[in-house]
Amino acid sequence: MSQRIQPIARTGRPFSGQSLCGSDSLWFDQVLERQRGGAVRTVDLADLDAAAIQRLSAPRPTLCGLTLDQPRLMGILNVTPDSFSDGGELDTIEAAVTRARQMAGDTDILDIGGESTRPGAEEVAIQEEIQRTAPVIEAIRAAGVTTPISIDTRKARVAEAALDAGADIVNDVSAFTFDPELADLVAERDVPVCLMHSQGRPEDMQNDPRYDDVLFDVMDYLEERISFAEGKGIKRERIITDPGIGFGKTLEHNVTLLRNLSLLHDLGLPVLLGVSRKRFIGTIGQAEVARDRVAGSVAVAMHGIAQGMQILRVHDTFETRQALRLHAAMTEKK
Repeated sequence: MSQRIQPIARTGRPFSGQSLCGSDSLWFDQVLERQRGGAVRTVDLADLDAAAIQRLSAPRPTLCGLTLDQPRLMGILNVTPDSFSDGGELDTIEAAVTRARQMAGDTDILDIGGESTRPGAEEVAIQEEIQRTAPVIEAIRAAGVTTPISIDTRKARVAEAALDAGADIVNDVSAFTFDPELADLVAERDVPVCLMHSQGRPEDMQNDPRYDDVLFDVMDYLEERISFAEGKGIKRERIITDPGIGFGKTLEHNVTLLRNLSLLHDLGLPVLLGVSRKRFIGTIGQAEVARDRVAGSVAVAMHGIAQGMQILRVHDTFETRQALRLHAAMTEKK
């Protein structure tokens, strides 16, 4: 597409114009009209057509009973030996259940993954990925944890086992390009799915990624994958989008996307932002070790909230929840 509209998100009081995506604290009264290639002009709300206003302002569908008029936290629970930040920490089912219980008080969703998608990671065999994830999900449910669970996988058989074990959502970093049968499964089970932008696969995605226009290329990719999903029978209200920060992108690409996150609302769907502890935070924030990137991660997460991101995928759930509570207190409408 050659033109996109980007709402200029405004926070707190005084509230005028239109609510941004049904948010209880964000609104807009102007947009940026962007042309592929770089031309930008400011347009007042009064000059937008009704369809555009509806796309930007309509409340997003509930997610597993969670309304999206306020930010939701997705806590990362990796049961992998080689994830970039926390690989090997949860090497037993008991450790994973303990962590899930700890996170449940601060998170709205638990995201469980059995295959690292860090740059350079190799593919995990299907049965191995199932053995890592399905028993953990079963144990979490058996422990009485009722928090919605997302299975972070690219593979239909892994997702099927996870859903059978008690998962509620599919989170596919490949947006059905790795295993198209996963789309059939999501349609059959009628569960929510997150479709993420990526360029390449984990093993090679950081080998000189290039874009003509990173904003438009990411938006066009997501729109195409949404159309593919709908063509497979997946309801539009079941789809979540993700710009894929760090997946086949340079530092400059990541920063450009982050500066313009509100552009994603032009798709008319919920947006998930996953930046927690990623390398660009260490580069800009001068923190070589992933564990030392908590403050930077929270800072970028709060920027995302100010741009209307509905879901934050994070490692540091307590710290991010604390920041969200303070942000809400400062921006609550009265």
